Amino acid sequence: MFLNPLSPLVFLKINSLKATIVFLTILLLKSNLLRLKGGFIGAIFALLLISGIFATTSLAVGTLFYAYRVKTKSEQKEEPIQELETVNI
Repeated sequence: MFLNPLSPLVFLKINSLKATIVFLTILLLKSNLLRLKGGFIGAIFALLLISGIFATTSLAVGTLFYAYRVKTKSEQKEEPIQELETVNI
């Protein structure tokens, strides 16, 4: 059996290709995780913005309703008071 003098180089080529594949797979997983993390952070930020809009809108509507109730109550209280007269016996 003849020994191939280039077999150590072939061995190094195969191992370097395996290392490259592992390295690229790690980078691919890292980029996918970063994409998921960015999407998650974006979703939380969007939920915060939407809940802030909802809270301020409900506060404004509540304030308008309260102001309307106070105005109608004050209009009802401003009815003319009847003058009371003394009774002579």
